[in-house]
Amino acid sequence: MVKYYENKTIFHFTWDQVVQGFWKRYPNPESKHVLSEDTIHREIKENKLFSTRLLTKTNRVPKWGERFIGSPIVKIIEESIVDLEKKTLITYTRNIGYSKVMSLVEKVVYRPSDENPSWTVAERSAWVDSQVIGFGRAIQAFGVERFRKNCIKMVRGFNHVLATMFPVTATAHPQTIASTTTAKEKIKDAAKKASDLAKSKAGSLYIPCEPTA
Repeated sequence: MVKYYENKTIFHFTWDQVVQGFWKRYPNPESKHVLSEDTIHREIKENKLFSTRLLTKTNRVPKWGERFIGSPIVKIIEESIVDLEKKTLITYTRNIGYSKVMSLVEKVVYRPSDENPSWTVAERSAWVDSQVIGFGRAIQAFGVERFRKNCIKMVRGFNHVLATMFPVTATAHPQTIASTTTAKEKIKDAAKKASDLAKSKAGSLYIPCEPTA
């Protein structure tokens, strides 16, 4: 069964500012794992901006995962739709490498906050799946916990970019780190448990394969 995760983040910047910052969010101090970003398609249709980008990222692979993944570098497809009339930015991302080992599909909707129109809410949903027989649940659990941890870094990095681009707004609202950071320690413990579970299963269920030419 696919693992599902969702959260909500409030950015203390207007929707217009967030959309501008979205295209410039790399590099930032929290994005050293992002190696490159390339726009491969962009068009305006029905007064909406459709974009497709290819991101190259790297992520540390735990010891137990090295037998499944030969390289920590993975390609990510990012599709987005900007609707100026409805004031929504919707993004869809998915990995196109090692998808049988672990696939991650993410949807984020950025819109003006109902609480304060000068703020932007990001509603995030993610689905993690694995097709590794007998090992899928452990990989899914590990993937969800790592994703949660990465969300904290993403928010920090994006807020850094927004604060740099719009310093006056940032000064007016210094509390730019989202509430998701309050769960950092719990997430760290959960990620360790998921990693330990995956490690124990890897040792008992799989024998490393010899590399092919």
